[in-house]
Amino acid sequence: MTNAEADALDAPVDERRPPGEVLIVTGMSGAGRSTAGDALEDLGWYVVDNLPPQMLRPLLELTELAAGALPRVAVVVDVRGRDLFVALPEITRALRHGRPVRVMFLDASDEVLVRRFEAVRRPHPLQGDGTILDGIRMERDRLAAVRESADVIIDTSAFNIHQLATQVIDLFSAEGAARHSVTIMSFGFKYGMPPDADLVADMRFLPNPFWNDELRAFTGESDEVREFVLSQEGAMEFIDAYTAALQPVLAGYQRENKGHSVIAIGCTGGKHRSVAVARELAARLSSVPGVAVRVKHRDLGRE
Repeated sequence: MTNAEADALDAPVDERRPPGEVLIVTGMSGAGRSTAGDALEDLGWYVVDNLPPQMLRPLLELTELAAGALPRVAVVVDVRGRDLFVALPEITRALRHGRPVRVMFLDASDEVLVRRFEAVRRPHPLQGDGTILDGIRMERDRLAAVRESADVIIDTSAFNIHQLATQVIDLFSAEGAARHSVTIMSFGFKYGMPPDADLVADMRFLPNPFWNDELRAFTGESDEVREFVLSQEGAMEFIDAYTAALQPVLAGYQRENKGHSVIAIGCTGGKHRSVAVARELAARLSSVPGVAVRVKHRDLGRE
């Protein structure tokens, strides 16, 4: 535990921050609770899986003491808690007094749930000596009251995992939050290709400032080199065209829930051309909706 975390836990009650959001994720086994939890975690929620309902209040009290470090908490609660699970409706009603608590219920048709269990060759947690369908029907009876009081109900019968993740992200991402993070990375080909690059562009078609005695000592971060590189024939035409080509790619990444990508911009040494173009490209892409852009110069400090 860090000193900051220890201080937060020792803080008096009147110094606690206002309680943050709490989402209880529950529903039918096989309806996609794990996928929903993963999507929420990608959005920055603190996700706890398979927590008995009786542990909800201690967990939420701990988050209040965390000085805002856990503003959004999602807890997956389901029949794996067995007899403990029956207390969920009563505990949820009690927790809703004093803080924002929502319940998301994931459901699917019996036929779809049976197919999903058969596909993974796992028993239903409640089937015992019976069939998968016996377990599903027993679970549906136990969850009837929870489903009735849920704030959000998602029927996943027609969803694949990507479609369900998209639905969860659409419902629970913060307003204006980025759906995709892209790193624009400059690099030098002589030091090797970036192994994590999704897309690579080669700037060696532009004149190299290294051969200009007045510019050699500078980098693409300087105004002198940047103006030189971007004024060369074909430079702005490439950046205009590449920016336009990347926009549908980044939109597609968001639809497919690809959270991060690396666009690598290379030149010989990774010091001049690639750095200047990476900066300009990042400035252009920063206006793309739903995309957060960062710049990394992999080889700028090399000799």
